[in-house]
Amino acid sequence: MKAIRISSSQIKEIIVKKIGRNMLWGLEKVIAHYSLVPNTPFLSSEQFSWTDTLEQNYEAIRDELDVILQYTNELPRFQDISEDQGRNISKDDLWKTFFLYGYGVKMEQNCNYCPQTTRIIEQIPGLKTAFFSILLPGKHIPEHRGPYKGVLRCHLPLKVPQPEEQCAIRVDHEIRHWSPGKTMIFDDSYPHEAWNKTDDIRVVLFLDIVRPLSFPASLLNHLLLTLIRWSPYI
Repeated sequence: MKAIRISSSQIKEIIVKKIGRNMLWGLEKVIAHYSLVPNTPFLSSEQFSWTDTLEQNYEAIRDELDVILQYTNELPRFQDISEDQGRNISKDDLWKTFFLYGYGVKMEQNCNYCPQTTRIIEQIPGLKTAFFSILLPGKHIPEHRGPYKGVLRCHLPLKVPQPEEQCAIRVDHEIRHWSPGKTMIFDDSYPHEAWNKTDDIRVVLFLDIVRPLSFPASLLNHLLLTLIRWSPYI
């Protein structure tokens, strides 16, 4: 039997990731206590003023997406971008991405391809991550949970296949279906999964936004998100 060798740097990375994950999850009670919005799996879009801007500009964003979709086969898979998370929830070629922002880092070249979308999302306070999330026919993202409750997730559905019941997302115990141009906001720290069992693709503009918190949790959250951005966990 061939021995499996793990370098000291790999061991260090594993330890750092485990400690970081446990620390973040341990702070979630604090985040929940100081949250200015409900700690429910799904949240109402009406609680966030910027959702109107997204919905009103749905067609402009969709037009830029249509250009990107001409190159779907060349786009990176989710696990190509987020290797640590991706290896656990996506091992095939059915989840494609086109990133504009990743944990606050702007992908300048990609943003140049989508100037209107970039202009719109940059008006959102607390924006951390933004990308076109493309689920090809037959894709199932298994149950998982996000790394940290300090952000909320928003989907702006751009291309939604039919029939409706064959394409959906479950957060905690609640299943919902996407509606083109209508924002969906949820807390990804709850267990969740998504599936596209249709013969067409499903695309959403996928956004992570800083959760509104009162002081001093807001300051702590800002510090933690800055550390996460530079950590090997992301």
